[in-house]
Amino acid sequence: MPNIKSQKDRVVQAASEQAHNKAIKTNLKTVVKKANAAIDAKAADKDATVLAAVSAIDKARAKGVLKKNTASRKISRLAKRANKTA
Repeated sequence: MPNIKSQKDRVVQAASEQAHNKAIKTNLKTVVKKANAAIDAKAADKDATVLAAVSAIDKARAKGVLKKNTASRKISRLAKRANKTA
């Protein structure tokens, strides 16, 4: 545990940011999993779920949770899977 006040504040901030990022990543995994399930099942709402997943990936990228190339790769792979079954 740090002794300097500013470092104590940073420990608290880091824990808060970590919790926020974890929540975003967990939601992202859920949305992507739902999109993949819709693609596999050839569901009628496949396009909507894929679009929601892409939107969630973009939001995570904008908030700095995902790096630019990681977000692009995830979107590309998801679109590739969705178009293969179309």
